[in-house]
Amino acid sequence: MFKIVILNLGFVACTAIPIFLPALANKFVDSAALEIALAAFGILVCSLYLSAAAFSVRAISDYGTFSFGDFFKSFKVTWSAGLVMGGFVFLIFIIVTFVLPFYLTMEPPLAGLALSAIIFWTTIFALLSFQYFFAVHTRLSPNIIKCFKKCMLISIDNTGFSIFMILNNLIALVISVFLAFMFPGPVGIVLYLDEALRLRLLKYDWLEANPQADRKKIPWDALLIEEREKTGTRTFRNFIFPWKY
Repeated sequence: MFKIVILNLGFVACTAIPIFLPALANKFVDSAALEIALAAFGILVCSLYLSAAAFSVRAISDYGTFSFGDFFKSFKVTWSAGLVMGGFVFLIFIIVTFVLPFYLTMEPPLAGLALSAIIFWTTIFALLSFQYFFAVHTRLSPNIIKCFKKCMLISIDNTGFSIFMILNNLIALVISVFLAFMFPGPVGIVLYLDEALRLRLLKYDWLEANPQADRKKIPWDALLIEEREKTGTRTFRNFIFPWKY
């Protein structure tokens, strides 16, 4: 938990770049293009940082730990995923800020509304799918194209699960605001997604071993026996005073 808090503080420091740097530059140079470029650079830095964090916290999902040295070394492995995610987040920013407002005010209104609806639902599907991007890159494949394909397949095959995850992450972000983004924060959310994917993959391991089984009837109680034995029963008091148990 302490390491997650420290990594979250580092991420908060990175967010100062896209938030404050464009505003600072605007005081000296009146250029919308420069502001957008600086915002894009800041988003890229945040994504690179979060990609390294995702690679590091995987060890926690696997019942291990990591050092801050591991975090810095992971940049060599995750930089490509960070670049791609940075581009994706910036694309979402452009769509929400410029593209959707443009089509909503387009003439004739019906055509603009139809195009807006297509872009909106495509964006929603992209968000549902690519919330798994760092976890998939870390656990399944470092190949970016394969990551995109696996993210979409996981989202389509687990629609309800994906909707639950994105709603849960939004709630976690709201909670993080009241805790100054120290916990759970972005790094905690990335860890949660990694753990969720690790457990969801148990389903596919079971289906591979039982190809004739009903995909709608996954024996989760049986699949999670070992996981429940490892974690045991945890109470809120355990969480606050772990050294007493």
